[in-house]
Amino acid sequence: MLSPDLKNALPTTDELPCSDDTAVDNEDQNFLPNILLFLLNSIWANRMDWYFGVNMGVYHTTGVNPRVPVVPDAFLSVGVERKKGGKSRKSYAVWEENGVVPIFTLEMVSHTPGGEYDEKLDIYKKLGVLYYVIYNPEFWRRYQHQPFEVYKLIDGNYQLQIGEPYLMSELGLGIGRHQAVIAGIEQEFLCWYDQQGNRYLTDAEQAQQERQRAETLAQYLRSLGVDPNNLPIN
Repeated sequence: MLSPDLKNALPTTDELPCSDDTAVDNEDQNFLPNILLFLLNSIWANRMDWYFGVNMGVYHTTGVNPRVPVVPDAFLSVGVERKKGGKSRKSYAVWEENGVVPIFTLEMVSHTPGGEYDEKLDIYKKLGVLYYVIYNPEFWRRYQHQPFEVYKLIDGNYQLQIGEPYLMSELGLGIGRHQAVIAGIEQEFLCWYDQQGNRYLTDAEQAQQERQRAETLAQYLRSLGVDPNNLPIN
C-alpha cells in the first residue's frame, strides 16, 4: 500500500501516455483480445466491478519508473469500476485503482520478439498478476514452448498450468482455444468457458443457434400440417 504522500506525488492518467506507442505486428493482436472483451461484455453484463483493457498501458510502482508502463495485449482487473468516475480510461494506473493490479494478462507472440517468456513474465511477477497467458500459435517452436500456455503465480513464482480450457477458479472463468468462423473467416481464437467447461458463444453464434432452433421448429410444424408462417394468434 502506497503512503498518501507518495500517491499524491505520482502522475495522474491524464498526464500519462495511454500506451508505449509500439505498433502491433498484425491485426490479430487487436482483433483476438477484442473477441474476449466483447464476450465478457455479454457474460458479465450485470457486473460493474471489472475492467478489461486491450493494448493499454498499465502503470505501476514495481518497476524502475512509474512513468514507464507495461502494455499487455489484454488484461482483466476485478474489483474496479467498469467506467472510472463514469468515464472511459485513457490508461490504467494501479495507484488510481485503489492498488488493484490486473488479475489476468494476455500476451500474443508475434514475428517481432517482445520478451513474453522472460522480460514481461518478470514484470508481471513483480506486479503480482495472478494469471499470465501466452498465446503463440505461429512461433511456438521457435521458442520451444507450446502454442497456448497459462502461468499462475504461486508462492511468488509463475508455474505453468496443465489443461485446456484452463479454469481460473478465482474468476469463475476458463480460457482456451477454439476453431470457428469469425467475421466470415475460419480461424482459431481465444474464448471464455464456464466452470463446467462449456464454451461461451459469440453473439453471432448465438444468433445462428436461434435461427437453427426456429427452423427446426418450423420443419416440425410443417410435418404436422401446420404452416409456421400462418399460426393463429390468441
